Formats: sequence, structure tokens, C-alpha cells
Amino acid sequence: MSRTIYTDGSCRGNPGPGGWAWAEGAAYFGSGYDPQTTNQRMELLAVIEALREISEGDVEIVSDSNYVIKCFHDRWYQGWLRRGWKNSQGQPVANRDLWEQLFALALDSGRTITFRWVKGHSGDPMNDFVDALATEAADQGTGRRS
Repeated sequence: MSRTIYTDGSCRGNPGPGGWAWAEGAAYFGSGYDPQTTNQRMELLAVIEALREISEGDVEIVSDSNYVIKCFHDRWYQGWLRRGWKNSQGQPVANRDLWEQLFALALDSGRTITFRWVKGHSGDPMNDFVDALATEAADQGTGRRS
């Protein structure tokens, strides 16, 4: 059975101070802060940190980030790798450093990692929870762990 982990990223300004968060229920979560980042980097870092923390077993990542979800559902990564880390317009893939970390955790880990999109700010209690944690981290300049 797969564990379900919600993730989210937040940024105050883009770029600006940012926060990331992941949670498996309200009692098991983590969040962190970066003083100068982008929203997309925080979305990626939330997933990376979740998969680092939950390092065994199958995992379903639930995110409101189309950037993260579409990379896996639409297999953007296959084109990036085939083109030598260039996007479909021939430009270098943004945030390659984080994508490489995420691919190692999600594609090369020997376990099944799946991704599901959830609409943000739509009343999903766990999405709202990780959004609040990521926003708190961005605003306060600190993270939390349970």
C-alpha cells in the first residue's frame, strides 16, 4: 500500500523568500525556508524533502503544482534527458539541480512513486495544511518538523 504525502511551495515575491512543506496527515510533517528563491524551486524542494524523509516504500505525492505533476504525467523528463537537459524550445531546463535530485529519488529509487494533482485553495484539508506550513516558513524564515 502506498503512503500519501501532500507537498506545497510558497514564495513571497518571485524571486523572494520562500517556504516548502510536506505532510502525511496533520501529525507527521516538515517545512523549510530559503531566503531567496522561486515558487517553482520551493515546489520541487517540497517533494525532494518528502521523499528524503520517507525513504522506503511506495509513495503517492499529491501536489497543486502543475510544474511538478506534468513533468511526470506528461513525461517531460524523457525529452529533457534525450535533448541533453534542453527544453522543447532548446533552452536549458530551469532548476536542473533540483530536477536531478528529484529524478534520483522518484525514478531511480527502486520503489514506486506516483503523482496526483489537486486543485490549490479548493478546500482540500491536507492541501490547505501544507500551503499554510509553506507560507508560514516563507513568512517567518524558519521551518518545522513534527
